[in-house]
Amino acid sequence: MQAIKCLNMKELCRGYDVFYHADKKECDFVVREGMRINAAYQVTIAMNDEKTRKREIEGLLEALNAYGLTEGYILTMEEKEDVEIDGKQIHILPTWEWMYRRLT
Repeated sequence: MQAIKCLNMKELCRGYDVFYHADKKECDFVVREGMRINAAYQVTIAMNDEKTRKREIEGLLEALNAYGLTEGYILTMEEKEDVEIDGKQIHILPTWEWMYRRLT
C-alpha cells in the first residue's frame, strides 16, 4: 500500500505542491497549483470493505468541501466507478488508468 501511495505522490508532484489534509477526516493528497487547491485524491488498495469505502469517501468529501472542489479521485488497484454524493463527483479508478490519462 505504501508503495502505491509513494508512486502516486511522485506522479502528483510533477509541477505541483502536494499536501495531506487532516481535520475530522483525512485525505491522502491535496494538490495546490499557485495559491489554489485544485485537486484531492485518496489512495487505497480496494473499496470492497464497507468500512474502508466509507472512510475513503468521507475523507475525500471533507477535503472537497474544505477547498470548494466539485470532484475528486479515489485511486485503487482494480475498481472503477463514478459516484455522486451531495453534488460532488467522485471518480474511483485504478491507479494505472489514472496515470495513463495523465500521459495522454
